[in-house]
Amino acid sequence: MSDHEEEHTIAEDLVVTKYKMAGEIVNRVLKLLVAKCVPLASVRDICAEGDRLLEEETNKVFKKEKDLKKGIAFPVCASVNNCINHYSPLASEGDTILQEGDLVKIDMGAHIDGFIAVVGHTVVVGASKTNKVKGRKADVMMAAHNAAEAALRLVKPGNQNFAVTDTVTKIAEVYKCKPVEGMVSFQLQQGRIDGEKTIVQNPTEAQRKEVEKHEFETHEVYGVDVIISTGEGQGKEAEARVTVFRKTEESYSLKLKASREFFSKVQKNHGTMPFNIRSFDDEKKARLGVTECVSHKLVDPYPVLWEKSGEYVAQFKFTVLLMPTGQHKITGLPFENSLYDTKFKIDDPELKQIITASTNNKNAKKKKKKAEREAATVVKSED
Repeated sequence: MSDHEEEHTIAEDLVVTKYKMAGEIVNRVLKLLVAKCVPLASVRDICAEGDRLLEEETNKVFKKEKDLKKGIAFPVCASVNNCINHYSPLASEGDTILQEGDLVKIDMGAHIDGFIAVVGHTVVVGASKTNKVKGRKADVMMAAHNAAEAALRLVKPGNQNFAVTDTVTKIAEVYKCKPVEGMVSFQLQQGRIDGEKTIVQNPTEAQRKEVEKHEFETHEVYGVDVIISTGEGQGKEAEARVTVFRKTEESYSLKLKASREFFSKVQKNHGTMPFNIRSFDDEKKARLGVTECVSHKLVDPYPVLWEKSGEYVAQFKFTVLLMPTGQHKITGLPFENSLYDTKFKIDDPELKQIITASTNNKNAKKKKKKAEREAATVVKSED
């Protein structure tokens, strides 16, 4: 979108509809993928199937509008146990096979006309009412869930981004856990998965200075990403190769033919949205092409990050529309508290109040009803 073009926001009904459609699509796909997280399932197959479903589902909407772009806004990743994020292996690489008790974080996004809905959900393989999750897995799941619930209530007009940062840390501490350092949630704008405003979790002193303080405003949209660890919360790269990338705004005259072909396909098929190397017909050629593109900053990698072995990481990510009537959460699946048996609980009255607060703006609803009554009265008097 060029600078002189007016930005389309959720002040427009059609934009809200497009966000909600993208949200319904990722929720449907997420539900199907959660059901596939069973012992001996292949993580690679789950990711590939998820991407196929996202393409299939987005292709079903706005069929008559040929120029309207739609599709994957973030390829499906399934990061297991101490793997923090962005794990989505290729056919040519080693796979991860799920085992009973594995903690699986599924992360993805879809867009309709550049309006993006993202979602992240954690499932414990084999968990049920008769096979409850205990110990540190239960602690981290409850910490992440409650931190996400608090974040939803704090991302509202008039509040500041660091109120979310600090509350997520406090809730994690109750469960003797830590938010993963430096993970960033972004404002979502048309065609931008990394919009202007941000929320950082567990920042270093340098990051705290770098991230601007800002207030949330009505008609903004956020992809709020809460990632909590039982360990130190410091992600490091390891043996898993990067498979997810995104085009930048940089320019450079590429030397290799394979690189030029690769970059041309990125521009045509993905635009500014993140993509997986898997989406290219010739994986080997794409690998060759992406190398030169990364070295000259034409595309940015999403590195696969890991916590220390033996630790567990849980994630809940949701998309929220800041409407005049309150926060409207459009992505995410229900969380079953009863499956998790932890010895920790939130006693702090302030934190409890945040987590249980309503997301509806009662004043806005009263004003709306009053306006409707007044309009009805005017109509009657005119009769």
